[in-house]
Amino acid sequence: MHSSQASRVVLVTGASSGIGLACVELLSARGHVVYGTSRHPPPEQPARYRLLELDVTREDSVRRAVDTVLEREGRIDVVVNNAGHALAGALEDTSVEEAWRQLDTNVLGVFRVCKAVLPAMRARRSGRIINIGSLGGVVGLPFQGFYSASKFALEGLTESLRQEVEAFGIQAALVQPGDVRTRLTDNRVRAKDSGEGSAYLAPFEKALGIIEKEERAGVPPEDVARCVLALMDAGDMPVRVSVGKLAQRAAVVAKTLLPAKAFEGLLMSMYGLKRRG
Repeated sequence: MHSSQASRVVLVTGASSGIGLACVELLSARGHVVYGTSRHPPPEQPARYRLLELDVTREDSVRRAVDTVLEREGRIDVVVNNAGHALAGALEDTSVEEAWRQLDTNVLGVFRVCKAVLPAMRARRSGRIINIGSLGGVVGLPFQGFYSASKFALEGLTESLRQEVEAFGIQAALVQPGDVRTRLTDNRVRAKDSGEGSAYLAPFEKALGIIEKEERAGVPPEDVARCVLALMDAGDMPVRVSVGKLAQRAAVVAKTLLPAKAFEGLLMSMYGLKRRG
């Protein structure tokens, strides 16, 4: 039985800052046994939780971190797949290598972690997997094509996973944040050909300026952490839950209600883009 009083062993990827850090701090404060991960954990460990080295793009790194938790605690009750990064640039300006790095981290990284934790969860016939997606995985964002693609993929992966693990007592869910104030804004990777000489430079810079302004005015990462905690405490986890400003969450509903071209025009106007003619 899952309850807010029951202490669970939780693994959170990408816990050095932002949403991941908010998750490990909140969950450890609530009495859970929490392991966060980072590609470069600090030498001094936090007082209330442990930070392990984990690079989601390397299967051996994922396996070592998962095995460490299993050896120390004997189980992993909850996994929060949060590690990821954002790539910006027009599709034409994006190299295959840049696109692959985005998908390798945001999609295959989640896959590697799930693959590593599922055998132990199946053996115990219990476990919860919470994947941190994005409203950008429901609405394709201009000049963030492969970031949106990675989050769209996470939607399908999570839906498929839920159906496959249901019989083993394992649940999976997706959290869809809108704009959140994190270091992702400053750490965003720009496609190397998106600068001077790009045919898309002016609209790209305009749209990205609007995107980054909205991100810096977004909700605090603690809002997402509270959403994760609520999913942990829920009897049955829903397929997905959104968190963020009401206007952004409403845009997802508008996509299903408005004609496709009308919604597209509305979205383009939000980012300063014009239709031809």
